[in-house]
Amino acid sequence: MSQTLNIQNLHASVDGNEILKGLDLEVPKGEVHAIMGPNGSGKSTLSKVLAGHEDYEVTDGQVMMDGIDLMDLEIDERSREGLFLAFQYPHEIPGVSNANFLRAALQARLPKGEEIDAVGFYKEMYAKMDALSMDRKFTGRAVNDGFSGGEKKRNEILQMMMLEPSYAILDETDSGLDIDALKIVAEGVNRMRCPERGFLVITHYQRLLDYIVPDVVHVLFDGKIIKTGGKELAHELEEKGYDWLTNELVAV
Repeated sequence: MSQTLNIQNLHASVDGNEILKGLDLEVPKGEVHAIMGPNGSGKSTLSKVLAGHEDYEVTDGQVMMDGIDLMDLEIDERSREGLFLAFQYPHEIPGVSNANFLRAALQARLPKGEEIDAVGFYKEMYAKMDALSMDRKFTGRAVNDGFSGGEKKRNEILQMMMLEPSYAILDETDSGLDIDALKIVAEGVNRMRCPERGFLVITHYQRLLDYIVPDVVHVLFDGKIIKTGGKELAHELEEKGYDWLTNELVAV
């Protein structure tokens, strides 16, 4: 079985407007791929389509995750199969504590009749919170309710570390983070890099890629990948911007 997240000719629309216009992308396990691009190019749309957001309509194309057709699965099924999305703007869930949220998510992944070991669960959660410099009091607080921007992003990474997905999509996780929080979040991601996991990191800025060094960088423009390169491409974009690529495309 192919151990990749494979996207072929993906077309997707929202409110009748086509945003993704034949996107092709492959993210093998063991690799970190970054997607950069100007505003409105379709970066966040891609993340939401992969996660199964109901407002987005897939009109053509195929998305296979380790040989499984992702488009045939409901949102919760995609998660249980190993897909994780860290939101650009994490949602608040008043009345549901972080500990109960994580425990329920992990329980849903166990075979019927099996129960999570509570002692082991808290031991693992506290160890990962310590790695993210999160106060353990956050376990009793409602999910993201009243959290600062940096606290929400750390909480997203904590969820990822606990769920241990096969493929993790980070949708502008660096948005709103100061440099200290950025380093901590990046360290949490880097701890999870392994041959059994693929990452798709969506970002506007090269600075995140100083801490999460990608194997491959893609440029997304007008709903398609228009250029792919190594980590040095991110530095080139930081220096030149996107016009040198998009102007060439328009000229053609």
